[in-house]
Amino acid sequence: MAQNYRIYINDNTLFISDVLPEQKEKIQQLEFQDFDLQTFYKKLKNGSKKSYIFLTKNPQETFRKLKKDCTIIKAAGGLVESANNNYLFIFRNKKWDLPKGKLEDGENMKETAVREVEEECGIKVLRREEKLCKTYHVYPMGTKMVIKKTNWYKMIVKGEPNLIPQKEEGIEQAVWLDKNHVGPVIKNTFPSIMDVMRAGGIL
Repeated sequence: MAQNYRIYINDNTLFISDVLPEQKEKIQQLEFQDFDLQTFYKKLKNGSKKSYIFLTKNPQETFRKLKKDCTIIKAAGGLVESANNNYLFIFRNKKWDLPKGKLEDGENMKETAVREVEEECGIKVLRREEKLCKTYHVYPMGTKMVIKKTNWYKMIVKGEPNLIPQKEEGIEQAVWLDKNHVGPVIKNTFPSIMDVMRAGGIL
């Protein structure tokens, strides 16, 4: 089975796939031949939530070509569960989010994920479990377009520790929520975070 990709550009979704995904919303098909990511990004309207697709026999090759002209940034984060079966969420930049951050020199993705969770929320991770998913996000940086790849891991903590949000990282709140009380998060988060929540069995 070919690997298919879902790339988020603000609230818009760009699929690279060999089949049309099943979804209610209409998907606009794009041609890759003369595609320019920066031009495409500039044309997207603020607040739009549309879906686009490159329908291709070889999604991996198309994704490789798309990445060629971009800066690639690697990041990692965690979906943390307490002993009370509550999940850790943070509030940053007026949105609900999950703790994550960029790789530092000499780190692998797994190490980054644990370090970022511990730094951003002031807790100790008891164990890191399986990788839940990876997400891709596009944004401009200077004259280049960035594709940010984030690996997400399931994590467990001992008990349910007090959370200390890392204010210097712009985190206003860090909270424990059970899966029946994530309504406020769903209403005000990023599409990529919804993917992590689905992968983690919250939704």
